[in-house]
Amino acid sequence: MRAYRLAVAACAAAIVMAAWVAVSGQQQPQTPNVAAPAPLGVRGEPLFAAVEGWGPLKDGTNAIEVGYNNDNKDQTIDIPVGPNNRIDPGGPDYLQPTHFEPGRHYGVFAIPVPKDFGTKKLTWTLVANGKTTAVQLSLNPPYWIDFYKNAAKGNTPPVIRLTADGPEMTGPPKGVAMTLTATVGQPLPLTVWAKDKPNTYDPEEALPPELRRSRGGRGGDANAADAAAARGRGDQNFDVTAAAGRIGGGRPGGGGGRGTGPQPDVTVTWKVHRGSAPVKFADGPIRLFNEGNTDAVMEAKTTATFSAPGEYMLRAQANDNSGDGGGGEQCCWTNALVKVAVK
Repeated sequence: MRAYRLAVAACAAAIVMAAWVAVSGQQQPQTPNVAAPAPLGVRGEPLFAAVEGWGPLKDGTNAIEVGYNNDNKDQTIDIPVGPNNRIDPGGPDYLQPTHFEPGRHYGVFAIPVPKDFGTKKLTWTLVANGKTTAVQLSLNPPYWIDFYKNAAKGNTPPVIRLTADGPEMTGPPKGVAMTLTATVGQPLPLTVWAKDKPNTYDPEEALPPELRRSRGGRGGDANAADAAAARGRGDQNFDVTAAAGRIGGGRPGGGGGRGTGPQPDVTVTWKVHRGSAPVKFADGPIRLFNEGNTDAVMEAKTTATFSAPGEYMLRAQANDNSGDGGGGEQCCWTNALVKVAVK
C-alpha cells in the first residue's frame, strides 16, 4: 500500500513539473529549486479529514478508520456536530471529533460499515476559519489495512482495558467504551491497563546488542537491562520514564519514539475528543515499561479536571514503540472513547 501511494505521489510530482516547464516556455536550470512544504499556519487555516484506511474488525465486518490534520499551529478548533462538522449520508454524527488540536492525529475514530457496503461512499465535511474541506470515505482497495497485525514485522497493537476486570480492546475504537460522571473542578481518576507483545519478526535481529540499543531495537531488552542495573545500584527511585525523555524518548504526541535510551513498551495519552471547555490532564504521555515481561499488565494512571459542565468525550490512545501512525505503516495502535457527563 505504501509503495502504491509513493508511486502516485511521484507521478503527480512529475505531472506538475512537466506543466511548469511547458507554461514557462523557457529553458530551465538543470536542478530547479523545489519549494519546501508549507509550514503550519499560526491561525486561519482549514481542517482536513485523514483517511487512514479500512479493514476487517474482529467480528468480520469492515470499518473505515479516520484521523484529522489541523494546519493551525497555535489554534485549537471546536466545531459541534452539525452543518460545519457532518458525515453524510446517514449522519451527521458518526462519533467524529468536535475538538481539533493542532497537528496530525491518527485513527481517532472508526466507522463500521455493513458487509454489503461495496462501492458506496460517505463524505466528511468540515468548515473551519471560513474554509470548507470534504473528504470521501470508502472501501478503496489500495487503502486496505490490517488493524491488528503488521504482516511485515509481526507487530500487533497494544491491548488495553479501562477497568481492572473489563473487556480487552485493541485496534480502532468501536463506539463508546465507557461512560463516567464528574464534577467541575474535581479531578476524575482515569486508569488504563495495557500490555503489548513484541514483534514476531525483528529486522535488527542480526545486529550486535550495542547497535540495537542505539537504534532503539526491541530485541535487546534494553529497558529491562537499564532498570535492573539501576536496582543493582540500590537506586529504587530510578525513573526510566524520565530517562527515556532525556535520552531521546517519545515522539511528539506520545507515540513512543526511537531514541538511544530505554524506550517505552507502551505509551498512553489522553486527549479531548469532544467538549469545548478546557480539560486539564494531570499527566502528559505516560510511558510504560514491562521490564522484559511481555505478559505484564501495566497501569497508566492520571486524572482529568473539567472547567465547565457539559457532555464530553475523551480518547485514550495507546501506542507501542512503532510510534504515532505506526511509523507510517497504519498499524499498530489502540484508541478507546470515553464519554463523561460533567455536573
